[in-house]
Amino acid sequence: MDSSKRIVFLIDMQSFYASVEKAANPDIRDKPIVVAGDPKRRSGVVLAACPLAKAYGVTTAEALWQAEQKCRHLVVVRPRMEMYMHVSLQITRIFESFTDLVEPYSIDEQFLDVTGSLSLFGEPREIARKIRERVKQETGIVCRVGIGENKILAKMACDNFAKKREDGTFWLKKAELGETLWTLPIEKLFGVGSRMKRHFHRMGIYRIQQLADLSPGVLMRRWGVNGEVLWNTAHGIDESPVSPRAHDVQKGIGHHMTLPRDYHTAEEIKVVLLELCEEVCRRARSKGLMGQVVSVGCRGADLAAGNGFYRQMKLAEPTHDATALYMGVCHLFERHWQHLPVRSVRVNLGQLAPDNVVQLSLFDDTPRRRSLGLVMDDIRRRYGNDAIVRAVSVLKAGQAKERAKKIGGHYK
Repeated sequence: MDSSKRIVFLIDMQSFYASVEKAANPDIRDKPIVVAGDPKRRSGVVLAACPLAKAYGVTTAEALWQAEQKCRHLVVVRPRMEMYMHVSLQITRIFESFTDLVEPYSIDEQFLDVTGSLSLFGEPREIARKIRERVKQETGIVCRVGIGENKILAKMACDNFAKKREDGTFWLKKAELGETLWTLPIEKLFGVGSRMKRHFHRMGIYRIQQLADLSPGVLMRRWGVNGEVLWNTAHGIDESPVSPRAHDVQKGIGHHMTLPRDYHTAEEIKVVLLELCEEVCRRARSKGLMGQVVSVGCRGADLAAGNGFYRQMKLAEPTHDATALYMGVCHLFERHWQHLPVRSVRVNLGQLAPDNVVQLSLFDDTPRRRSLGLVMDDIRRRYGNDAIVRAVSVLKAGQAKERAKKIGGHYK
């Protein structure tokens, strides 16, 4: 093994939510289960399916009613995000006992750079075996390990090969791409979604080998920087480090909500927009940030028609005050909403900056509004997010009290 090359793992938890539920409840360990939301509140989508459920054709992200038709004795479990986050942190601590270079990629995927751990724990496959055994023993969850000399190779090793192997481990080596990665369909390349797949098919490119054989200039002329990234990915080129603090820099703070029913009037929709402004500003204040670019999105009830909009504007001054943000949100909403039923809404605050420098005004009591916001944050922190809400939130359109029961859009 070349000592100059890094050894990077991408470790993925198999059917994470479903595996956590099975580990917590022995009565369902041998049954086909899915973790899914509440169909009455338009969250009846499969979030995770165990291997037994997948054997019946059940897939992640399909409607719950479709999954139940495929498997009549399917066990449906409501998501418990608080528990999943706790187990994810427990698994992170296991990884950190092997290396201090651990970078979370999602709640069920993490990168590890074990280059400096080889002398302590053995060669890469041996380290992967030890990690898999500890995770299984301490949490009851099966994990798969992709190995590569960088993050992109480790990710594709896990997604395309490790998940299909009995030992759950695969080492994707750059020198062997011609016999491994390049033989796969073009959609198996990281970064190629359904739309890009169609573009490549129109170009006559069906396998990763064909993309790898192209000159990078051909892709750059068509897709700019993204074309170069795809060429680099096909050749296993990635210089990004595994960094525990990779996600500390935040570019925006946003909140999205799928509504429990179609909202038809501006009055109803604005209630939820105000609630989202409150949540976005609360999170901004907690991080000591303000933002000057506000974005608003509404998705229409008719998904097939593609109705809806997503627009942004720059505010006169940076803010983390809900009222100021709401005024900008309403301006965008009133300008771009086409008076069609709305299924989901989104509010985002971008162009973030520290809130310790503020431009004072003779005509605007910013310090007082900031103090009021911090007091409200403290009340919610002590007594719950629904301890103090806007008066409109008690109306039928309000969702603040229901949202307070959730983490990441799912029930705790």
